Amino acid sequence: MVFSVLSVLSALATATLALAAPAATAPPADGRHALIQLTPRAACTEAAELRAAGAIAIAPELRLYRLPSTIAGRLAPGLRARGAVQTLEPDRPVGRLSASQLTDPFALQDWWRSAIGIDGLEPPGPGKPVTVVDSGIDVTHPEFLNRPGTELLNSQEPLGIGGEHGTAVASLIGATANGVGIVGIYPQAVLRSWDAALGAGTQLDTSEIVAGLVAAARNGAGVINLSLGSQTRESLIEQAVDSAYAHGSLVVAASGNEGEGSALGYPAALPHVLTVAATDPSNQVASFSSPSRFVDLAAPGSGMTVASAIQKGYRQAASGTSFAAPLVSGAAAWVWTARPELDNGQLFEVMRRSAVDIGTPGRDQQSGFGLLNVRNALGFPAPIRDPLEPNDDVEYVKPGGFFGAEQPITQRGRRENTTFTARLDSIEDRSDVYRLWLPARKTVTVTLRSSVDLDLALWGPSAISISQQPGTARLAVSARRGTGSERIVLKPGSGRYGYVAVTIGRSVAEASYRLTVKTT
Repeated sequence: MVFSVLSVLSALATATLALAAPAATAPPADGRHALIQLTPRAACTEAAELRAAGAIAIAPELRLYRLPSTIAGRLAPGLRARGAVQTLEPDRPVGRLSASQLTDPFALQDWWRSAIGIDGLEPPGPGKPVTVVDSGIDVTHPEFLNRPGTELLNSQEPLGIGGEHGTAVASLIGATANGVGIVGIYPQAVLRSWDAALGAGTQLDTSEIVAGLVAAARNGAGVINLSLGSQTRESLIEQAVDSAYAHGSLVVAASGNEGEGSALGYPAALPHVLTVAATDPSNQVASFSSPSRFVDLAAPGSGMTVASAIQKGYRQAASGTSFAAPLVSGAAAWVWTARPELDNGQLFEVMRRSAVDIGTPGRDQQSGFGLLNVRNALGFPAPIRDPLEPNDDVEYVKPGGFFGAEQPITQRGRRENTTFTARLDSIEDRSDVYRLWLPARKTVTVTLRSSVDLDLALWGPSAISISQQPGTARLAVSARRGTGSERIVLKPGSGRYGYVAVTIGRSVAEASYRLTVKTT
């Protein structure tokens, strides 16, 4: 299991990270620390016991605690017996930083400005924040010393090579126009940093990445930059990404540096993550940039000049998708500040659909929709809103699910009818699930209208997932081929909550739809 901060070649330290697989039946026994995630119903009753045993709340929103593995092993049997454990796994290192060959101090090279369409544009003043979850920022560097709008969300410990990667990433976002060094894409950005590197800055733990994501979202809707990746899909990081998105933030991730033939990387391949490939000075996708169907767009990431924490100066020829992602993050915050009426889902679509097509015509696995273009994004029409995301399955919307809360589209005794529009995407968002009230002694009619092939299903309260075998959990389905409408009519029964699922057809790339629930 390999996880790395995503820079390559000669400019910066690289990192290898090992993500822990969840411990399904036994408590961690690695001699370090464990992560315990409580179930929603146990969040109040069991939290006091964990704190009394020395646990630290990593992400209260996710009911996640960190404590020594030996203590976790002692508490786990009782917690499990009471049905209080949702996740139990080791908090192993997910990062190791080591120095590579460094270049001499830089000569300013900002070829990427013309490539992404910002020549002649004036960035806005402070607005939507950008949070860098990385190895910390060296705030004594000339680009960050007394920089307005720089907020440190935890203690920054850029010792040794610890802050090298984070400082470089942050400089491409918000290096100031101070007459020295480089200028970031959004120099007046509200720039926040969560240092996920512990101690001397040589390791990144799952808990720190999760805590960084949660802290960023807790501080208000903004853009979160993740220039890191793994070939292992890590449940707790995925939940933190989903939680950040649910709270209104846009998560941007680097696609990876393994090139053609590489396995999927995470968080880049997670739904609702804006995934960024890297291009070179010829506006072609760099050979090291990892392709996948999850790539949304590309940005310059080869031969970059970045700030260096090690030399208190600059590096030339920095290459990696680590440096493409912050350009997109800074650009997204710029566009969002200029267009505050957008929500994070609309911003997601604007940033990728306004890109300039490169390489293979149309969307492709190397560059997604194309090369970042800020000028286009500032004027690109906003798509319809996509409410209640992420709502990809039952677990996202049921009581006691991932977020421990519910947002039913119809409710008992109050609102029993509704109509709204939403969107689907064959890669980022294949299904939408909504919780609704099915009243007693009344007929419920659910109607789905779209110009493309979508399927409609109604599930009962016992449903666990829309991918399970239907059995008695699925109450009705309407899946006619072709375009038009789908309709389900549920005859009167006992009052209960259920779930309505809208799923994209196999041959459909994207869709918008109107969903109507009528009770008579």
